[in-house]
Amino acid sequence: MLYGITAAATALLLTALLAAVLRAPALRLRLVERRRTRDVPLSGGVAVVLVTGLVVGAGGWLGVAPPPEGTRGVLVAAGAVALLGLVGDVWRLRRRVLAAGTAVAAACVVPYGETGLGAGLLAVVWVVAVVFGFRGLDHADGLAGTVGVVTAFGVAACAAVEVMDGIAGLMSVLAAALTGLLLHNWYPARVALGSCGSMAAGFVIAVGAVHARAGFGVGESAGVLFALTAVAAADVVLVLVSRRSAGRGVLRGGPDHLAHRLRRLGLTAPGASLLLGIGALSAMLVGVLAHAGRIGASALWWVAGGALVVVFALSRVPVYGPRRSVSPQVGAPLRVRNG
Repeated sequence: MLYGITAAATALLLTALLAAVLRAPALRLRLVERRRTRDVPLSGGVAVVLVTGLVVGAGGWLGVAPPPEGTRGVLVAAGAVALLGLVGDVWRLRRRVLAAGTAVAAACVVPYGETGLGAGLLAVVWVVAVVFGFRGLDHADGLAGTVGVVTAFGVAACAAVEVMDGIAGLMSVLAAALTGLLLHNWYPARVALGSCGSMAAGFVIAVGAVHARAGFGVGESAGVLFALTAVAAADVVLVLVSRRSAGRGVLRGGPDHLAHRLRRLGLTAPGASLLLGIGALSAMLVGVLAHAGRIGASALWWVAGGALVVVFALSRVPVYGPRRSVSPQVGAPLRVRNG
């Protein structure tokens, strides 16, 4: 207990300090996320990754942390994903490259001995989806950090139920580091996570959840995993469905995520992040209680149903401009009338 409190407090303070210290170098190196008329330095992701690894590693080196139970492998794989994301922040790697690298990292740490090969491969796909879900949430100030804190605490609770102290400790440190980031990342953000931080956080959370659910039935595990990551999953589904419906490429970016649509409905930036954070908390509590056997698995259907209702409702919010085509005679863009 004392180690957990000390590690969490240390992670929170160090992340807040390091994110601020790295802000100026990130601006000089032009490692920034361009938002409207201002540049937001991507020092937050580097701070979260470094502090999480440092605090967990120091605890193991000093002999005061819980048994690692596979956390070292998870940290190494997460470091590789973070490095891949950092390269993507600098050189704008294609999404398929990011997905392939994440899949390889996930395949190296999924516990096939407990899940089996088939379920393990499905877990790899799910980890990649969650990683891209968190990467997509980073478009709004404070959103990825808020959802990450909530989800990490939920996975920590599930791991604690299974007496997986190493995973639970890792999730607690990550949650504390993301909380420290929020001191700078809440609206108006002074630093951002970037692909480095959002992908690494999503990876650690997803793999930790897979470890906590390893050995359970595939169907119920899918429900619990979805509940733990409901907001990130709903954002991925919303984006894929809306882009396909609009005839756009699914890998083509656009202002079509959850927070974008809530802003179009009149919510403020912090209001949208807070509302989605409350949604993540509600779904997470259902997932944790279902994992612990405190409520029936049927409650997970309510989470799935609620997410589908939200996706359907927000998919009706117009976010794309009018379609354009090119005249074969002149080459000038022509506006296509709706309907």
